[in-house]
Amino acid sequence: MAASSKPAKPASSASLTNMTTVMSAVGVVTAASAIYAGHSLVSRGDLQTLALRFLTGPGRTSRILLSLFVATNLKNMPFVWTLRLFGAMLRHTYWPRKPLPQTSLFHYSITHSYTPLMETDYNMHKSNSTYFSDLDTSRTHLVMFLLGPAVAAAGRNQETKLVCSPDDPSKAMPGNFGVGLGGVYCSFRKEIAPYQGYEMWSRVLCWDRKWLYTVTHFVVKGKVKPPSLDSSPQSSSAGSNKKAQAWTPEDEANLQKYVIATAVSRYVFKMGRFTVHPAILVEASGLLPARPGPMGWRGGADAVGDLSQAVDADAEANTDADTETGEQGAWTWKDVERERRRGMVIADRFAGLEDAGLLFDGGKNGALGIFGPG
Repeated sequence: MAASSKPAKPASSASLTNMTTVMSAVGVVTAASAIYAGHSLVSRGDLQTLALRFLTGPGRTSRILLSLFVATNLKNMPFVWTLRLFGAMLRHTYWPRKPLPQTSLFHYSITHSYTPLMETDYNMHKSNSTYFSDLDTSRTHLVMFLLGPAVAAAGRNQETKLVCSPDDPSKAMPGNFGVGLGGVYCSFRKEIAPYQGYEMWSRVLCWDRKWLYTVTHFVVKGKVKPPSLDSSPQSSSAGSNKKAQAWTPEDEANLQKYVIATAVSRYVFKMGRFTVHPAILVEASGLLPARPGPMGWRGGADAVGDLSQAVDADAEANTDADTETGEQGAWTWKDVERERRRGMVIADRFAGLEDAGLLFDGGKNGALGIFGPG
């Protein structure tokens, strides 16, 4: 069996689409439109004339002020969120990553952003509601970069047979591949001032038979530096794994001073209406060491491996060793499972909030009133 046999309803907070087709179409249309518009202006020699009229013609003050407003609030202009999101998808689709060491599975993806005036509330700091649109972009960079090879294979599932039918493993599961956002929890610690820069540090938290959980920390810009970057040309496959910096308890305490907010999100992967086990995508992206037992990472009663296998008693992983050679101290399935179980402690608490929906009783004892605007 190549995926969880238990179907689930698509997440209502995100439509499930054939991402490969959508991203390709958007990329072609955007590039063609930009090329045509640029060629049209340059060929007519209108650039200088238009700029002169814009800056000196009647109504110039209004135009200049409007342009400044748009420039300083570009992040919140119409369709910019869509461009940010699809830009992240296109970047990691057309410029796929090189193979990563398996120790990269729980590494952070870092995205920079800022707070324009239109994201500022009456308290003169970033509105809490706007954190969620930033999370969309940060999570997209994480998932598309880390799981890019599997996403590409899933988009051609009839050819690759990455996700097979549970009834007949020789047949590819029909339908289009898509991703749905199932929920987000966000905890706010500190405020973000207008036009203050910040960073979003996103990584895989854990997964179960249905959900892939991610955690994102909003961090003060420039205050925390990773010792290496897996995507950097200067970082070799082995060199990016070396522990260049050992964090002491004092270092950890200082790190917390720079955390502005923390969010936990969960994704569900679909092939048509069929729920794809997250481990399939992680494994197909080359990030899971082999795990003993039937079905490996998808075995056991809970379809997340044999949970009776002890991993907590082992020493911390030694990531300095070469993961491809299997030498002593290399990244093993126990290192991955230890981190996954540690993340599930947080994820289980988040999942418990799902029962809050059962509290809705339709106001059987009355309601305060109906108000607007909403």
